[in-house]
Amino acid sequence: MKNSLFRLEIAPLLGMFVLLIGTTTVGDALLERLGYLWIGRYLGIPGTLLIILSLTYSLRKRKYISSGNPQKLLRMHELLTWLGALLVLVHAGHHFNTILPWLALIAMVVNLISGMIGRYLLARSRQHMMAKQESYKTRGLSKVEIDKELFWDAVTFQLMEKWRVVHFPISFIFAILTLGHIISILMFWEWR
Repeated sequence: MKNSLFRLEIAPLLGMFVLLIGTTTVGDALLERLGYLWIGRYLGIPGTLLIILSLTYSLRKRKYISSGNPQKLLRMHELLTWLGALLVLVHAGHHFNTILPWLALIAMVVNLISGMIGRYLLARSRQHMMAKQESYKTRGLSKVEIDKELFWDAVTFQLMEKWRVVHFPISFIFAILTLGHIISILMFWEWR
């Protein structure tokens, strides 16, 4: 039970998501209890800025920028996205009266889950491949035999690496809905 697959692999993923939802609930309740609910109205701005800043990793990965360590940028991407999502979720609370903000919020949560699962699946698959490769080496198989044994696993892994093909359109939809929400806020803001 100590080294179960659930405890090692799934629990941390679920824990991060439960922590996000729990922190959001506590943050929103705290603002409401203290009479500072109006602050939540403005938390969407820094939350969105953190999410935009987290895209530095994507820019580096696609070689639009050349500076920065990809591993550190990935960790920064994960942290800033999580914190940005937290602020946006507290901003959302339960106070929306129109469909566009709800759609943007749902797209953000789906995007966040997609990123977390994609990262989990890739890490787990990479570990699986390396473990099998080591096992075959220990059994004395040659490189050609190992490659032959791992062929279908390698094909599967390469397909799983394409999860970004799904993650990117979800991110794009989230961006469009968020932009629509921001534009509608600016259009209907009481600018007194």
